[in-house]
Amino acid sequence: MTRERRRRIIKTQRRSTGVALVAAISYIAGMTDAIGLRLSGDFVSFMTGNTTRSAIALADGEDAHAFVLLGAILVFVAGNAIGVIIGYLADRRIFAVLASVSILLSFAAILNSPAAHYPRFYLVVLAMGLVNAAVEHIEGLPIGLTYVTGALSRFGRGLGRFILGDRQFDWNIQAVPWIGMVTGALSGAILGLALPDLALFIAALLTLCVALSTLMLRRALHRRYNQRVTRAPQRK
Repeated sequence: MTRERRRRIIKTQRRSTGVALVAAISYIAGMTDAIGLRLSGDFVSFMTGNTTRSAIALADGEDAHAFVLLGAILVFVAGNAIGVIIGYLADRRIFAVLASVSILLSFAAILNSPAAHYPRFYLVVLAMGLVNAAVEHIEGLPIGLTYVTGALSRFGRGLGRFILGDRQFDWNIQAVPWIGMVTGALSGAILGLALPDLALFIAALLTLCVALSTLMLRRALHRRYNQRVTRAPQRK
C-alpha cells in the first residue's frame, strides 16, 4: 500500500467518524430543542428565533419575556465558551463536553416544579450552547450542531456552485446536521408529549451513551474535529 493511498484511507475514516458524530449529536440537539420548546414555550438552541421574539416582545411591551429571552442568548453564548474551555482542559475533549451536557440535562430534568421553570430553562440552554464545542468541523468544513440555518445556507451555496460546474462535493456534508436535527426534533416532540416528566432524563441518558461511545476513539481524534486554541506569544 502506497503512502498516498494510506493517507486517503485514514482521511476517509476520519471523515466517516466525524459524520457519525455530527449525526448523533445533532439528533440529540434536535430532540432536546423540541423537548425544551414543549416544556418552556421558548427555544433552547435557536437563538435567531429568540433574538427576533425578544425584539417583538419589547415592541409589544412584554419586557419581562423579552429579558428572559435576552438572558437565554447570554447563557447560550456562555455555554459555547464553557464548552471550549472544558474541551481545552480535557484529554478526551468530545467525551468531556458531552458528559457535561448530560449532567446539565439531568439537573434540568430534576427541576420539574413550576417554581424552577426558569432555572430549568436556562440549564437546558446552557447545555445546548456547550454541546457546540463537541465537534466544530470535519476535515476543515465548518459544522453547526444546534442550528441548521448556516448548514442549509452552505448546502445551497454548494449546490449553486455545482450547477455552475464545480464538481467539489464537500458541501453535501452539510445535510447531515439538518437530517439529525429534524429527526431528533420529531423524536423529542413525540417524547415530550408522551413522557413530559421523563423526556429530559431520556435526552440526558442518550447524550451519556454517545459520550461513552466516544471513549473508543483514538485520543487524537478528540481534538481533530475542533479549532485549535492559539495563544498570543508572551512578551519578555
